[in-house]
Amino acid sequence: MTVLEDWVTAACVELSLDPAEVPVPVVLDLARDVAHQVLRPGAPVSAYLLGLAVGRGADPVAAAGRLSELAGGWPIELGERPPA
Repeated sequence: MTVLEDWVTAACVELSLDPAEVPVPVVLDLARDVAHQVLRPGAPVSAYLLGLAVGRGADPVAAAGRLSELAGGWPIELGERPPA
């Protein structure tokens, strides 16, 4: 096991979750996309938002894909926001 796998397993035990239900690569990909295409502090916040959505019944892969797609279209210019 890797340190990450050990951590996820321990965290899941602490939170009474099944580690097999944690899509680690999906979460890491989302965090990478947001950190690189939006801003670094947005990565953990986006992971939290993903967790909220999944807790409310969203499919984790689909929800992460939607957020990664949103990040991919985020304007590169600092301070610029996409049209509402």
